[in-house]
Formats: sequence, C-alpha cells, structure tokens
Amino acid sequence: MRRREFIAGLGGAASSAVWPLPSRAQQPPLPVVGFVSNGSADASAGYAAAFLKGLDEIGYVEGQNVTVEYHWLEGQYNRLPALMANLVRRHVAVIATPGSAPIAIAAKAATATIPIVFGVPEDPVKFGLVASLARPGGNATGINSFVRELVAKRLGLLHELVPKAVRVAVLVNPATATTAETTSREVQEAARVIGLQFHVLNARTSGEIDAAFATFARERPDALFVDANAFFGSRRVQFVALAARDRIPAAYSSRDYVAAGGLMSYGTSVADMYRHVGVYTGNILKGAKPADLPVVQSTRFQFVINLQTARALGIEVPPGLLAIADEVIE
Repeated sequence: MRRREFIAGLGGAASSAVWPLPSRAQQPPLPVVGFVSNGSADASAGYAAAFLKGLDEIGYVEGQNVTVEYHWLEGQYNRLPALMANLVRRHVAVIATPGSAPIAIAAKAATATIPIVFGVPEDPVKFGLVASLARPGGNATGINSFVRELVAKRLGLLHELVPKAVRVAVLVNPATATTAETTSREVQEAARVIGLQFHVLNARTSGEIDAAFATFARERPDALFVDANAFFGSRRVQFVALAARDRIPAAYSSRDYVAAGGLMSYGTSVADMYRHVGVYTGNILKGAKPADLPVVQSTRFQFVINLQTARALGIEVPPGLLAIADEVIE
C-alpha cells in the first residue's frame, strides 16, 4: 500500500512538473526620447551627460525608466527629413533638439502632436516654434540661449584683447542659413561701431574649415571670429589646432573651445542649456504639456580666457579683462 502511494505520489509530482507556469506580467516598454544634435558623439559627450543630468533631476534615469536614442548629425542636415519621419512614425515620447534651430524647425514641421523640447540661439517665435515665450501654445517649448544677441559683446571683447587687430575674419556655417545671416549682419553693425574691417567666410564641413584657414594663411587677417554653431563646436579641436598653427587670435562662443586651447570665449553655458532641455523633457514625460511650459531664457554668460594661449600668441591680457573674466585657464 505504501509502495502504491509512493508511486502515485511520484506520478503526481511528475505531472505537476509539466504544468505550465503562470505567465509573468508583461513589463510596459520604456518611453523613448529621440535626442537629435548637430554635433558628434565623441565631441559632445559632456553635453549628452548634461542632458541626462537634467532628466535625472526629474527622476528619469537612462536605461531604467527611459530610453534615449542619440542621433548625431555631424553637420549633415540632409539627414533630417528621413530621421524626423522615422521618429514620428515610431511615436517616440519626446523629441529633444538641443542647440540647433534647423533641427527644431525640422521636428516642428514633421509633427504637431509629439512633444518637442528645443534649445535655440534665436527667438523661437520668429522661427514659428512657439506662439509666445510665456505661452508656447503648441507641442514645442525649450530654452533660448541668446547666442545671436551676444555677437557684438564677443567681438568687443576680442577687440579689447587684441586692440591692434583691424581686419577680422568671420567664419559661419551656411547650412544654418538663418543664424549665419544674422551673425553676419550683427558683426557688420558691431564692426562699424568699433571701427573694424571684416570678411565673412563659409564652412559646413571639416574640409571647408581647412579651406577657410588656407584662405586665412593667404589673406592674413588680424583675428578670427567663429560663429556659435553646434557643428563648429564638435570640431573645436580642429579649430584650436589650426588657429595655433597659423597664430591667429580667435574668439569663440563657448568655454569648450578655450578648454581645448582656444584664446577666448564669451557666450551662454552650452552645458546648462542641454541640462535644461533634459529637465523639460523629464517634466513632459511626467505629464506636463509643452504648451504650458514657458520658454526659458538663458541667464548664465561666461567670459573665459586661456592665458597660456595668450602668451603663445604674444598677447598681454589687460588687467581689466582679467578682472571681469568668469574663468582664467592657466
């Protein structure tokens, strides 16, 4: 009897072993943020980290409760239509476009429903991205970094640093036509007031940057003014190396150039702009509507000087400039 019970027990155990286990509850997919930048992955790693820091401030951690897809254009704006169409077709949760008006405009043209968080250097109302700064009113909001408004100030600081400079070369990226035209116009106005001559050159690729410096070698300008542009920022090591080779004092828009060996910069904090785009992206993931999030205007401006580069160029930095510099890199 015991033997029969034992065999029956084995049979019961065996039969229970092949019963299907209850299926585990399906985990909902993580929301996807389409992050689109005009820079390159290597050169913009710090900016991407600042964006993730902003997300983290709102409680979103990449890989845990949000997926971030990085798309680095590296100046190839012709990729935008297909890229935006793909993001829209897949219904990503948010499209983040820090640092580039053309990318934000392309996103806005591609969708009127998916939230867009931008970082643009000019008035987003002018671009049609928002109805007003206080009440965006649509599917886009973000931060205005005032880069264009700082052109005259940066040119003035360059003139104070290199007072003997009369002929200034200005380098812009025609791929961002609106901002390039604005910079050229504002440089012209500021140069007339200061009494400088200027010559605008275009570059939209790494090879064209090399070609521009070849032109400088022939024409020998006294100084160089580099426009604020995300692609230029991703090529900052190239700019600094060429300027050092040709001994051209150059003014840039962000600290990253100066940290890489550039002479001076004046502009808003690019990292802070990326961080704020991350904050707004997190707010939208939590349920906020872009229409209800006012466009933020940058309030942090940085004037940075590299003393080692100044000495290498034979430039004696005036004490007054040292006194007002936010950072002096030795």
